[in-house]
Formats: sequence, structure tokens, C-alpha cells
Amino acid sequence: MTTQAPLTQKYLEVAAKLTPELDELADEIERTEEFPTRGFELLAESDLLRLTLPPEWGGQGMSLIDYFPVLQEIAKIHGTFRMFVHGQNGMWRLVEQWGTDEQKKKWLPIFQAGNIFTFGLTEPDNGTGRDITTTAVLEGDEWVINGRKHLISWAGEAALVHLIARTSDERGREATCFLLPKDTPGVTVEKLPHTMGCKGGSHDIMIFENTRLPKDAVLGDVGAGLLLGLRGFLDVSRLSIAVSCLGLARKAMDLAVDFSQQRITFGKPISSRQAVRLSIGEMAADIYAVQAAVNDAAARFDAGEPITAEAAMCKYLGLEMVGRVTDQALRMHGGIGYTRAHKIERHYRDARALWFEEGTAEIQRLVIADEVLRHGVTF
Repeated sequence: MTTQAPLTQKYLEVAAKLTPELDELADEIERTEEFPTRGFELLAESDLLRLTLPPEWGGQGMSLIDYFPVLQEIAKIHGTFRMFVHGQNGMWRLVEQWGTDEQKKKWLPIFQAGNIFTFGLTEPDNGTGRDITTTAVLEGDEWVINGRKHLISWAGEAALVHLIARTSDERGREATCFLLPKDTPGVTVEKLPHTMGCKGGSHDIMIFENTRLPKDAVLGDVGAGLLLGLRGFLDVSRLSIAVSCLGLARKAMDLAVDFSQQRITFGKPISSRQAVRLSIGEMAADIYAVQAAVNDAAARFDAGEPITAEAAMCKYLGLEMVGRVTDQALRMHGGIGYTRAHKIERHYRDARALWFEEGTAEIQRLVIADEVLRHGVTF
């Protein structure tokens, strides 16, 4: 077992201290399906939303290898709390890496103060790449934006949206990233139906009707929006999702193991049955393999290496793993596990949300193939 870094140990203790109250709030979220304001406040007040933010902007400056154990612990509690920690510990990177000095001074202190930032790319009638149709046209000193986005996390709550819009038809330079503040005129937010899992997390529609932004709202270079999103956010976010898969899978396995030791049939706990023991062995091995892959990719990122292929591989492996583990854990509970009498039902649903964040398993395989074909095997 590796020794945890001091900051890692500190915030693991913080997470453990918060867990009982977050568990209660999670039960409330499942009942009401409302945005968990108190849960978000607890995470923000405990610094868990700015663990990776550089110290000069009020964060802890933790490396990925040190931060990921904390994210994994939060992922065990509830999908929406995991989304808060995962999203906010990655979203700052776009402004910090690509922003002007003025943009950094304006937005990073607001982030440090506990506001939500989010990313607006996905569209209802298109994909999440070069086929986007939300447009931004330069008219004088302003960009005029028209179009629709959907499945945008916290669209109504976010202080800032990193909005990707089409500004050209030139291949490779189609899209640009804009910094869209909350309550910008010409933006309408509509609610989507509640999701299957991750209750309490809003995933809304954003409609832009002649929405105007100043020229200095562009983040990075005009035409570099998709590259900015991939290199500045998506790689780390995909790796963070793999970590989230690990946390959720570990919780599912723990629930299954505990249940198997308590459930008695024919005078013996079902953990004595060979079929159950085989499932436990498979779950443990599955988790161990993804943990090793995540640790390797995190170390590479912390060393300054590109991880586009590694992040996609970790997310792909994590998705396959968490699907198998939660399937096995639910089956081990039997029919009673399909009811809300046991938390495995919640974690089973929350696991399915991970399949769609930052690209499906099929997208990850295509990203991996593209990287291998262009650069060969570098891992």
C-alpha cells in the first residue's frame, strides 16, 4: 500500500468527516430530485471543489495522483456530489491555461469563491464535434450567437459557461470557445426531464437568440475551440471519469461483499457459495486493473506528458469495468437489490451516467485508434 501525501491524507479525512451528512443529503436528493444546494455548499466550504486549482488563485494545487483518491471517495457517496468535485476541479484549467491576464483576474477569483463553471458543447440535433451548428458571427465589436445546446450540466446555476460555437467552415478551425457569464441577455435555459441517475444534477437546454458577447469574450484563439476543449479539459475530465468509475465500483463491491456475508441461505452466508466468490474475485481484479491504468496516466500527466490516448483508454476500461461490477453487485443482492431498500439500486443507476460523459465507449475507442495511427504506441 502506498503512503498518501499529506494533502491527500488531509482531504481524505475531510471527505470522511463530510460523508455522514452527505449520505443524508443523498437520500433527500433521491426523494426530491432537487438541486442539492446544501451539498454543494459543504463541498465548497471544505475546499473540495478547488483541490487542483493553483495556490495563486486560492486553491491547493494538488497533482492528479494526489487528488484522485479524494475524488474516488466522493464518488462512493452520490453521483451528483461526484459531478461537483470532478467538474469544478477541472473546469478552471481552461481559463488558467488559455485565458488572457484580464480573463484570469476576472474569472479565477470567482471560481475560487465557490461559483460553478460549466462547459457547453453538446447539441440536440448534432454531435459534439465539427458538426455543431450553434453559430457565432462577428458584427463590429460583438459576437452574435444563435443556436441550441442540451445536456449542459448546471446551465442555470453556473456563473460562467465555456461555450463552443461555430465561427468558420474551415476544417480544423470550425469552432471557438467563448466565456458566457450568467444572466447574459438572449439566453434561455429550459429544463430537461430528470435523469435516470445522478439525481439533483441539472442537465438543461440552452437556447441562444441573437446573444451578444464582446470580442474579448473569446477564450484562446478564434477557431481553436475544439482543440482547447480537448487538451484543456476533456483529457483530464475523461481520466477523472475513470476515477469516478473506480469509486463507484468500489462502493458497489463493498455493498455486495457486506450483503453476501449477511445473507443466509440453507444455513450459510451466500459468501460461502462458489458462484458468489467467483464474482467477488472478478470484481476485485477488474477494479485493480483500472486502478493501475489510472495511476499510470495520472503520473504521466503530472510529469507533463500528453495523455489523450491514455485518458481515453482509462475511460473506456473504466466504463466497461463499472458496468460489469455494478451488474454483478446488483445480481448478488437478488431481487431485493432492485428495490430502494438497498443502496446498490442507486449506484447501479448512477454508474450508467458515466457512459455518456465526455464521450461514449465507442468514441473513446475511436480516439485511441486515431492516436495510435498518428503517433504509434507511446505507452
